[in-house]
Amino acid sequence: MMKSAIVGCGGIAVVHAQSLIQRQIGEIVGFADIKPERAQAYAQRFGGRAYSSLEEMLSAEKPDVLHICTPHYLHVPMAVYALGQGVHVFMEKPPVISTQQYRQLAEAVQQAEKRIGFCFQNRYNKSVQLIKGLLASGEAGKVLGARGFVTWCRNEKYYTESGWRGSLTTEGGSALANQSVHTLDLLNYFLGKPVWTDARMANHHLQGVIETEDTVEAYIRYENVNASFYATTAYCADVPPLIEIACENRTIRMEGERVTYFYPDARVELPEVEVTAPLGKSYWGSGHAGCIEDFYESIKTQKRYEQDLEGIEDTLKLMLAVYESARTDSRIYTDSIAAAL
Repeated sequence: MMKSAIVGCGGIAVVHAQSLIQRQIGEIVGFADIKPERAQAYAQRFGGRAYSSLEEMLSAEKPDVLHICTPHYLHVPMAVYALGQGVHVFMEKPPVISTQQYRQLAEAVQQAEKRIGFCFQNRYNKSVQLIKGLLASGEAGKVLGARGFVTWCRNEKYYTESGWRGSLTTEGGSALANQSVHTLDLLNYFLGKPVWTDARMANHHLQGVIETEDTVEAYIRYENVNASFYATTAYCADVPPLIEIACENRTIRMEGERVTYFYPDARVELPEVEVTAPLGKSYWGSGHAGCIEDFYESIKTQKRYEQDLEGIEDTLKLMLAVYESARTDSRIYTDSIAAAL
């Protein structure tokens, strides 16, 4: 069994630790956090030793895989360091918060002998796989358009008590980069390569509290279809994200992991979807364990892990393009983001 270490002992680290233990994917040898008491609490709960720095943990434990569950701005520096130390890296979202970080990460990955994988776990949800297969089969007919909606609640306390959320330099972005990048990723997963976007963003309910956006909307042009995207953290509750794909023969709607088919003759069908109990919050989906297990299996078998940097680059470019479009009030082509690298 490979040795695993986790840096960053916040809420999402629990999901990674539980996935490793429940599926016997890796042996946890260490937790690191700048707050030693948090690392100690995790070590007592899940095993391994506690450390107050990433460097100390990697030097002492020499793990095979590092799980990065830290605040956003630390993702790339920690990944670059770990790859340089000969450690495989599995990273939480978002992989980058700027084109500069993207460039740094791409250079490190190109030079590294070890692998990097990213946790876009919703691709592993049974509902997502059902829709992916249906679209590939052609049974639903030509895709005519799509929309994605994320309406969640993040109040002032969520930001002020974190020490890093809400800041452009440490979080990078809120409604998109932090809260809805998974939904953006699924639009790409279903629709293919994005070509350009025209986007806007705003801060409606936390002005004077955060520098980042609480709302973002984007019109996205794919190679063969258009999509509308909307995300806000100014709603009163966390409701399941919605993705709807209008096709010639039916409209496919996914709310959380519930799938509904709407037919032209007004029939409505609810296909049976196997739903695994999530390890974390329900709206995080149930794909974490499968995603992590797949990464470890790719290391063992030397097969490609589909959510490597190449596999998610369209999502990263689109995310960065949405922010650039909103900042400049102009249409941004994803190829221009690639050229900036």
